[in-house]
Amino acid sequence: MTEISDSEAVSTRTERIAKLAKQAPTMVIRTLAHHMDAAWLREAYRRTRKNGATGVDGQTADEYAKDLEGNLAKLLERAKSGNYRAPPVKRVHIPKGDGQRRPLGIPTFEDKVLQRAVAMLLEAVYEQNFLDCSYGFRPGRSAHQALGALRDALMEMGGGWVLEVDIQNYFGSIDHEHLRGVLRQRIGDGVVLRLIGKWLNAGVMEEGQLSYPESGTPQGGVISPMLSNVYLHVVLDTWFESEVRLRLRGRARLVRFADDFVIAFEREDDARRVYDVLPKRFEKYGLTLHPEKTRLVPFQKPSWSKDDDGTTGGTARETFDLLGFTLYWARSERRFWVIKLETTRSRFTRTLHKLSDWCRRNRHRAVREQWRRLCRALVGHFNYFGVMGNAGRLLALRHAAYRVWRMWLNRRSQRARVTWARMRLLSQRYPLPWPPEPRSLRS
Repeated sequence: MTEISDSEAVSTRTERIAKLAKQAPTMVIRTLAHHMDAAWLREAYRRTRKNGATGVDGQTADEYAKDLEGNLAKLLERAKSGNYRAPPVKRVHIPKGDGQRRPLGIPTFEDKVLQRAVAMLLEAVYEQNFLDCSYGFRPGRSAHQALGALRDALMEMGGGWVLEVDIQNYFGSIDHEHLRGVLRQRIGDGVVLRLIGKWLNAGVMEEGQLSYPESGTPQGGVISPMLSNVYLHVVLDTWFESEVRLRLRGRARLVRFADDFVIAFEREDDARRVYDVLPKRFEKYGLTLHPEKTRLVPFQKPSWSKDDDGTTGGTARETFDLLGFTLYWARSERRFWVIKLETTRSRFTRTLHKLSDWCRRNRHRAVREQWRRLCRALVGHFNYFGVMGNAGRLLALRHAAYRVWRMWLNRRSQRARVTWARMRLLSQRYPLPWPPEPRSLRS
């Protein structure tokens, strides 16, 4: 089969699964694995990232592709027969914005392909159940849409109270038994459930030591975002929409992107009631809310007597953060109060530190090569953070990038100093990109 025909075959079967799931939203679907054939695995292989880090077996995507059809045929046979053994994930640690390090598991390439194949099956089913409040790791949905939906809801309410929530070590705390119970409410296919169980029980290899965590999803694995979405769909989304909302006296809006979520309330009493009961709800499913990072923020629209920065008598404006942005009240060009977004201080600082660290480690490379790398980094940052009202932060980052670039160019030699006059000449030959026209958020 060609790549196009594989995609078309998978698309047809995906639509068939989705139609069944939509027609029977509460039915346990017991036949899914029969859709997973050679064409399905080829499509899963096509969708799997090829340049990622290697797992415990050290096999690269190029090596796997040398006998692709043979490898996929063996993989399919082992998956269907129950003989597939999930290899341990290789654990590495990556830095977080708060200076700590986050554990990340790296599956083998073959495991990534099979996880992608199962995730495609689950996506066809659960996309018919997931609610509008969920935006993370879903087709056709984005972080910008989540931010736009939240901003529009708060603008419509004229402000209110915002419950900013942080789940402690969410991906590493998901209770396996609870997760299996959640999955069985919708999935009854033995092959699919058996494979997921093997990934949950797969060991973790770290510095040559093998361990078997009793909780958590395979963070870094292809299947992990889907499992985490399914879990919070039951723990939070359906609970809030079907039980909590009915008991509220005013308007409220839940917006969730993976494990990052906030709830906006029109009334303070509603907000405080949910604030009190939310930790108990999460504790029931083995999850814990961070006591310091979970907070209730008064976010009312400022009065007309307030200053342009939203303060009166030196009182600091109330803000909250979501998905790398700080949301705050400010005046529009027509002098109306609107909600604007700017890059959070932590994300700005983290990006600048990464730029500086790269310049330090690569200061002896050719200037053109350094310039190209800095341009790619800034364009990537601008593509995400280039929204209405955030131009000041983007321009500040561009200026700071020139500053750290000059600092590390000066460390290349004690004799050839790069003065600001020389830096201005260099910037004319190698100009860093300007922020693009800001985009409006679409909910």
